[in-house]
Amino acid sequence: MSTLLVKGGTVVSSTGRTVADVLVDGEQVVAVLAPGSDIAASVTADKVVDATGKYVIPGGIDAHTHMQLPFGGTEASDTFETGTIAAAWGGTTSIIDFAVQKYGERVEDGLSAWHEKARGNCAVDYGFHQIIGGVDEQSLKAMETLIDEGITSYKMFMAYPGVFYATDDQILRAMQKARELGLMTMMHAENGPAIDVLAEQLYNAGKTTPYFHGIARAWQMEEEATHRAIMLANLTEAPLYVVHVSAKQAVEQLATARDKGQNVFGETCPQYLYLSLEEQLGATGDPTWGEFEGAKWVCSTPLRSRAEGHQDAMWQALRTNDLQMVSTDHCPFCMKDQKELGRGDFRAIPNGIGSIEHRMDLLYQGVVTGEITLERWVELTSTTPARMFGLYGRKGVIQPGADADIVVYDPKGHTSIGVDKTHHMNMDHSAWEGYEIDGHVDVVISRGSVLVSDGEFHGRAGHGQYLKRGLTQYLT
Repeated sequence: MSTLLVKGGTVVSSTGRTVADVLVDGEQVVAVLAPGSDIAASVTADKVVDATGKYVIPGGIDAHTHMQLPFGGTEASDTFETGTIAAAWGGTTSIIDFAVQKYGERVEDGLSAWHEKARGNCAVDYGFHQIIGGVDEQSLKAMETLIDEGITSYKMFMAYPGVFYATDDQILRAMQKARELGLMTMMHAENGPAIDVLAEQLYNAGKTTPYFHGIARAWQMEEEATHRAIMLANLTEAPLYVVHVSAKQAVEQLATARDKGQNVFGETCPQYLYLSLEEQLGATGDPTWGEFEGAKWVCSTPLRSRAEGHQDAMWQALRTNDLQMVSTDHCPFCMKDQKELGRGDFRAIPNGIGSIEHRMDLLYQGVVTGEITLERWVELTSTTPARMFGLYGRKGVIQPGADADIVVYDPKGHTSIGVDKTHHMNMDHSAWEGYEIDGHVDVVISRGSVLVSDGEFHGRAGHGQYLKRGLTQYLT
């Protein structure tokens, strides 16, 4: 096996930083060495990466992605190959995607289909959560086999009636089974039936542009569903993880439950930290702006009003640990032939934004502006995802015995985001067009192999391995 030495950088963990050299043998970290020590001086390596003046951090873990997801009459535009290559470019070395079981289908068949999509096609390591889209005796029984498959979390939807929607009694039964097995329940918390009524009323009133997607999915719908999910989790004593939190009122529900000692957790996404309903979909309040331009930013949960302070609340929740992680909910669609399906009817716009390539950069910009610390950046993007979803020790940390997933990040570098600049996702637009980042991903290493360096991609589809995950390591 070959050896690699990352030399002279500042190693940053969730708890601190220190100047150190990182020695890799094969696929694992074997030593973190004090520069100038006798041991460091005696080390020779097959390859040396000079990290002087730069940060050395554990590879990012994006715990919420949707590659090749069928949705809204089309399919997410990134394949497991294109999406994981884009992830690598952005400093993410592991993803956790979602295997899908829809109502009337078998859990085992859905999982098998996603293994087939991903196997041999991923440039970075990958794992799965399991979507349970239909709760019956068969699917409840199938949940018992998930741990053997290395899947220790499953997702349910309080939204999308007729597609993924689960009723309260179904959620209750699934949570009871999850509590028995030790699985983490992940929840899309929006009141789907009520949203459908609001959306139909808006459409019938001639309010059809993308802006009204966010109006129909009002923050009250997210807060109510979040509270209901928390109460069901409280009753069943099942741990709960609420995905893509966007409304400050939903954060308040999570914070209240956590203050009472309940094992409830939440993630937000870059779009809810930076983007807003007015600026992206309504151009300072004009809902007819560009007529259809706002479709680029249609996602669920939706972008929220900046005037109401949701974005500031998300940053605050990340500082106070009322939200524990930042994932992307990466579910990209092109404008042409995909988002355009909803021209004239916002209800038909495929919901999703592509961000997997930019998450690490966008969160680092929060370090630059003082929203979070350097250590919190690492915690949110790597260490906590590893702990939350049963990967810690192997992933999420730079220490002997861990996989050599390492990113060298240059705080003096610069990244300009745009389709014609740094864009590797399979999309014809960028939700982040024109964003400027005061930092740059220089080198990306996955299990000891250099995937990105000197502005070039050196990886390959098939390098990524399937991650069999353990139980969550984040419970109180």
